[in-house]
Amino acid sequence: MRFVFADSIDTIDPLYDFVADRNGLGRLVHRDDQYPHEFLEKAPYDGILISRAIVGDAAFPGKYSEAQMMRFRREGARKFLRYPLAKFPDSMLVGDCGAFNYRNLPEPPYHADDTVEFYADAGFTHGCSPDHVIFDFDEVGLVRRFRDVPVDVRRRFEITQQNAVEFLKVAKKIGKGFTPMGVIQGWSAESMADAALNLVKMGYRYLAIGGTVPLKIDQIQRVLSTLRSAIPSRIHLHLLGFGKIEDLAVLEQNRVSSFDTTSPLLRAFKDAKKNYWVRNSSGELSYYTAIRIPQATENNKLKRKACEGSLNQELARRLESAALEGVRDYAARKAGLEECLDAVMEYWVTLNWDADPSMTRRSQAALRQREVYSRTLSERPWESCGCRVCREAGVEAVIFRTSNRNKRRGIHNLHVFHTHLNQFREELA
Repeated sequence: MRFVFADSIDTIDPLYDFVADRNGLGRLVHRDDQYPHEFLEKAPYDGILISRAIVGDAAFPGKYSEAQMMRFRREGARKFLRYPLAKFPDSMLVGDCGAFNYRNLPEPPYHADDTVEFYADAGFTHGCSPDHVIFDFDEVGLVRRFRDVPVDVRRRFEITQQNAVEFLKVAKKIGKGFTPMGVIQGWSAESMADAALNLVKMGYRYLAIGGTVPLKIDQIQRVLSTLRSAIPSRIHLHLLGFGKIEDLAVLEQNRVSSFDTTSPLLRAFKDAKKNYWVRNSSGELSYYTAIRIPQATENNKLKRKACEGSLNQELARRLESAALEGVRDYAARKAGLEECLDAVMEYWVTLNWDADPSMTRRSQAALRQREVYSRTLSERPWESCGCRVCREAGVEAVIFRTSNRNKRRGIHNLHVFHTHLNQFREELA
């Protein structure tokens, strides 16, 4: 089972100055920044997925700038990502259309011909047929027949299936080094199994399961087991956008060949609590909450309060400086834990004092936050990790502050998760 990282230019500046909170002098983003597989000694994934909708084009703008988009098309994916096959042998380079990005359109902005051209130009090893995401999902006992589902759902199902027919025909032009992946969309485990069986009959040997992002793990389990009972065992399965990575056993039980996710990186700064990952003594993933010390003059919440007159920015800067100094002194064993927490929480309370009108609830929230931060700081997890992020950044890795810093923590999480997956695979071997 292989882990494919869904990238959207998640790079960091290796020369970022944590104390001054600024990038290296003369930094040019694409030239000087590094991808996770460049920054770490070993790639923290088995492949990379790039969505066409993320790259973008004239018809459907993506996340890439025009210059980046043109360079990607001109150089190809491996050169653009600095992910050469010679250095990363047997690595997957997967392309998909990014159906979630165009979910509100009546039909996909892409077709079989131009999608195959995109995959061929970029040099992908695997590529998904153009699909249209279906969000409906029947619970047990509510299975609907095709004619009973909403018209839009039926149309999305038919579009996905027809695109797969056309895509497979055109994909043969790319040659033997490319594996076409037929995308499955459906409104139930049974309809997805029907879609999968149709794709197998078309000639697909690798299927990608879409539309599962909002599903619970028991629903994903039902989908996978239903698919496996419907299609030959030789057919490979890829799970698109699998975020419930604590449940790897479900994928293994159903012989999933690969999955893609951004979860380890995104949770570093989008999760309320699970920001810094470790693999505990029991062989399970465990999590710490990062210490939030936003920039007093850059944070939108603080700037809004300053404009409203409810916050003195000079006071905010002093509290920010004291919080940072407190954490750094504690990490260097120049200050005690309680002294450090006092400084951090004084800034936290200033930032969040009007989040709740109840004084009692405010006090309770502050107490809970102090306890969470106390665990992170007292257990000093950054000292036990040997990855480059923690070796170079130290306690800075657990400070929630700027994008460059937060993405570093995400790269640490990728390292931890890939190590966890490798151990999981070894135990199954």
